[in-house]
Formats: sequence, structure tokens, C-alpha cells
Amino acid sequence: MVLTEQSDESPRNPRADAHLPTEHGNFRVRAFPELSNEDHCVVYTGIPWLSDAPLVRIHSECLTGDALSSLKCDCGPQLKRALDEIQEEGVGMVIYLRQEGRGIGLSAKIQAYALQDRGYDTLDANLLLGHPADARDYSIAAKMLQAMGVSRVRLMTNNPLKSQALEENGIEIVQRVEHIDGVGPYNREYLSTKAARMGHLIEL
Repeated sequence: MVLTEQSDESPRNPRADAHLPTEHGNFRVRAFPELSNEDHCVVYTGIPWLSDAPLVRIHSECLTGDALSSLKCDCGPQLKRALDEIQEEGVGMVIYLRQEGRGIGLSAKIQAYALQDRGYDTLDANLLLGHPADARDYSIAAKMLQAMGVSRVRLMTNNPLKSQALEENGIEIVQRVEHIDGVGPYNREYLSTKAARMGHLIEL
């Protein structure tokens, strides 16, 4: 069921959709408890389900980058740029997935950081800990889009796996929009590994 901005919902059981003013502009935020036990959410502006192909960013949670402004990755700058671009566009959404550390969790991610301090790259660090290179599942993002009545998107990503996962789950990618930001001396090797060993479309 697609929810519109107007409804006769009971105050005892409001839907998980609310106004979210931010430093990037005014948004709404919606959670999907009916789809997953994880608190994934969509931060959106405008009415994406009335747009032919809204601008969309799938962003995996990164506590160190998003909240603590770590320079070891580009996650924080990418999230901020996505919010700015969607606000400028006037309609679109950031799908925020609770998949910390490429899906291995915060504790394992910090263990991987410790291995990176010893010279291992991000991919080998995950593998040495017994984790896959990337454990994220993007099928939930497709379900969230479908729940909001969106079947065609312009996707802000450098990761072909995101496009592939959406298309395999019924979402048409009308356009891939390059999304590079936050490149610096502390994360250049991290980004180089993404490009050289994980197939990300990044030119440094």
C-alpha cells in the first residue's frame, strides 16, 4: 500500500513517517517495521511516488563516517552531498540501510580498522576476519521503494552491485548518477581498493 501525505490514522497508532528538518533542508523520514526487523528508513523530499524517476541514493550506515566525521572513508561526505542534491532537485530520497561496515557490524568493522592500521587493505581485512568482502543485501531497498510506489529511479552510486540488486528486484535504473565526494589523503587507498578490487566506478 502506498501512503500519501494525508490520512485518517489513529493517534494511538501513527504511521512511522514524520517531518525531519535538517541543515540540508526540510525532509520527511519514514521507517518500514512491516518489511524488516532492522530500522532501515527513507529520508525523502517532495512526492517521489508521483515522479517518473526520482533521484535516489542507497546509503549504508557508517557510524564513524556519518556521525563522527571519520576521514578513513567517504561515507559522511557522500551522505551530505546526497541530501543536498536531493533537496536541490526538489524530489528524491536517501534509503538509509542499517548495514554497518559493509554488513559485518560495528565491532567487526573496528577489528578490520585495526588490521588496516597494520597495512592490510579493506577487502583483505574483512577476509582475514572470516567475513565476505561485502555482506550487504540491497533487496530490502527495492522493497522499500516498492512500498512507496516507486519503480523507476535515477540512482546516485558508484557501486554496480546496487544497480544490479535493484534491477533484479523489479526496480528500473533509468540513469546512474556518479557520486564521488570526500576524497582525501586518509581514504585514497580505501577508494583505490574499491575501484581496483571491488569493481566500483571511481576514477581518482
